[in-house]
Amino acid sequence: MTSDADKQQDRSDGESSGDATPARNQRRLGSELGRFEPVSDAIVLAAVERAERHREREGEGVMMSDIAEHLGFVHGSWTTRRLRPQIDALITEGSLARSRRHGVMVWELTAVGRGGLERMRRAGEVEELPEAPQHRAWRHARATAGERIDGFRAQAREALEDAAMLLDAEGAPSDAWFGVAERLQAACWRVGSATHCLHEWREPDDARPDVDDRCDTGDDMLNSEELGRVRYRRTGRRGVWRWPKPDPLG
Repeated sequence: MTSDADKQQDRSDGESSGDATPARNQRRLGSELGRFEPVSDAIVLAAVERAERHREREGEGVMMSDIAEHLGFVHGSWTTRRLRPQIDALITEGSLARSRRHGVMVWELTAVGRGGLERMRRAGEVEELPEAPQHRAWRHARATAGERIDGFRAQAREALEDAAMLLDAEGAPSDAWFGVAERLQAACWRVGSATHCLHEWREPDDARPDVDDRCDTGDDMLNSEELGRVRYRRTGRRGVWRWPKPDPLG
């Protein structure tokens, strides 16, 4: 029977360790995860430690979905029911602490847990963790950008050509201009987003959270007003879920 805590954790599915990731993208990334299988206490503690380290804000603890993802498991009631007894035992021994954040149950390593994990690492008792969720998100975005950037460029070129045709036309109605402006803006944004994901988004460092601070080389040459505009335009540039689904007919 599913407990209230399990149901609460199921409702938290789709929340990511940093910014919220829309469900469609989360499902695509989750397709690489596996079903629960027994793991050592050492790797559970290592997963909690890395999940905490990859949060944008420190000291907030991590959800069961975060722990499951860092262990390489699909999160759901199946995983929760099998992982919870092990986590409860780690709480009992003092290695983990449990609390609530905004009504959601979260866990964090204690000083005892960190010390024990470090001793196990020195003894070679901690297996290597699966790929980190933030690295998986970077890899997926990079691969998707590589597959789609040529199509995005073609859409931008088509919109530009239509705009040029309007410039040459006599008496083009205002709605035609508004329409091509909308298409051109969206097409250029997608090219910019794909360019960032493919060429500018650096591979995440496992030692810290991978959060887009919207900063880039040359920002120090801009005045505060222009810098604000530039950083505003960079908002969401890693959001591959904003891209329309590819046309199956090409």
